[in-house]
Amino acid sequence: MSKKIVLAYSGGLDTSIILKWLQENYKAEVIAYTSDIGQELDKKKIIRNAKKLGVRKIIINDLKNIFVKDYVFPMIRGHAIYEGVYLLGTSIARPLIAKDQVKVAKKYKAYAVSHGSTGKGNDQVRFELGYHYFGPKIKVIAPWRIWKLKSRTDLINYAKKHGIPIPKDKKGAPPFSVDDNLYHTSTEGKVLENPKNSAPEFIFQRTTSPEKAPNKPKYVTINFKNSDPIGLNGKKLTPAKLLEKLNQLAGKNGIGRVDLVENRFIGIKSRGVYETPGGTLLLNAHRAIESVTLDKETMHKKDMIMPRYAELIYNGYWYSKERIKLQKIVDQKRNKVNGSVKLKLYKGNISIQSRVTKSGAYSMKKVSFEENKTFNKSNVERFINFHKNKLR
Repeated sequence: MSKKIVLAYSGGLDTSIILKWLQENYKAEVIAYTSDIGQELDKKKIIRNAKKLGVRKIIINDLKNIFVKDYVFPMIRGHAIYEGVYLLGTSIARPLIAKDQVKVAKKYKAYAVSHGSTGKGNDQVRFELGYHYFGPKIKVIAPWRIWKLKSRTDLINYAKKHGIPIPKDKKGAPPFSVDDNLYHTSTEGKVLENPKNSAPEFIFQRTTSPEKAPNKPKYVTINFKNSDPIGLNGKKLTPAKLLEKLNQLAGKNGIGRVDLVENRFIGIKSRGVYETPGGTLLLNAHRAIESVTLDKETMHKKDMIMPRYAELIYNGYWYSKERIKLQKIVDQKRNKVNGSVKLKLYKGNISIQSRVTKSGAYSMKKVSFEENKTFNKSNVERFINFHKNKLR
């Protein structure tokens, strides 16, 4: 019985080269594993490319609803944003892929798993922490850290030698480094590596530029139950469908672009352009629904832990005890977060139009400028005097 390796396979250039290289160097049967988490997926191409390389077992698992419900939504509840801008679209996908890949490896009694993450990036850490959590005894093969291919040019030469097709980007050159899923698209490399260069318009895949967005605003109402979005405009939708619809709406209206230089976990700074259209709407709407449903203490506690929570996700610690502990704080009063938020989308901007809830956290009586007896103003002076003393 031959040894087996399960490779996280996208059907693209890098993972096709890795597939060939694993066959050459490990004398093992390679199982091509793809998780469908809403990326642009050409199943026929994946199967065709893998078969050309002599792969007998090709597995494509649809994880879209699990991804949104069990990974993206908990993160939205925590308002996770890394370094003030990054909505963690790639970071949140890796733990799920690693978990499912190990499940496949166990099912087929594979002795190893492999991924196509580069030796300078965060993804190798995220994948391998996930592998370790679910299959501590399974061997991990990370080709980028061990092979002799040192550059893009080496890769292309290797591909030519083995008859592996080389894709081109829209301008006819080898492609940017792109990662996408239902939550976001990231683009890195080439002209973007120099932070002085502005991002060319043609790299954007799911957002129209604000200049070219419609001249009329678009409205959408997001319905929440137990702190999770459950429908749009009063119509119930599956998690994946809901995010898909929000992506289209926000993308058309120029919403969800960020251009950032981030601090990678392993210590390098890198520049990327990320598009998270639907996620940007969800974060804005979620904060808005919490503003009328949660008390100040709960909201502020969440804001205090958020940077750490986001950093844990970025660093690949989704399954860690610390992240799970913080998630419990995030979800403490989620049963109170019910209602709907109406958003206006216009040329890259999001304005909140209305917040509707039956929650008692917001009191119109107390806040009204009309004279009322529900708020005792004589207590305010005592309150100020107490804080004057604390000041010194």
